[in-house]
Amino acid sequence: MSQVVGNTALAYARVWHHVDASERIVGKLAERIALVLMGKHKPIYDPGVDCGDYVVVTNCAKIKSTGRKPDQFMFRKHSMYPGGLKEVVYKDMMIKKPEEIIRHAVSGMLPKNKLRDRRLERLRIFPGSEMGITEMNLFRSFHDGTLPPDWNPQPIAESKPRILPKGFLDKLPSSA
Repeated sequence: MSQVVGNTALAYARVWHHVDASERIVGKLAERIALVLMGKHKPIYDPGVDCGDYVVVTNCAKIKSTGRKPDQFMFRKHSMYPGGLKEVVYKDMMIKKPEEIIRHAVSGMLPKNKLRDRRLERLRIFPGSEMGITEMNLFRSFHDGTLPPDWNPQPIAESKPRILPKGFLDKLPSSA
């Protein structure tokens, strides 16, 4: 019988999710991403434990927004010096840094606590469909929950046969 109390490391294993942001609304997309980063989609969710997954967002330059946000919404930051307020209109931010729009929206939907920065580090955003070496980590497609088309568990099991140490089978109790 196992002596472990509570969830083991296997329960907290992180999965990489892929999101295609083209033609998606910013707020609704950010809400779903925040839930996955927090781990609320898992049965082991605990608000005080960082048990969320990785999220990779592609095509963030093609996101949509509702209403008149492109003309009216302003991204503000302050350098903490007098006259240090910087304002950028949504439309200009979409041209310069489209990934910051999604990062800002997701950041606003995460709880404001010490886990927030750690959760945001697991968010990878790319303006186009190219994601580099990160593509090798992907496990789930976010919008429908499907597995990648080339995912096959059989080659993984067959590629590396397990080599047991000498005398291992002799130490097992025999079944009479």
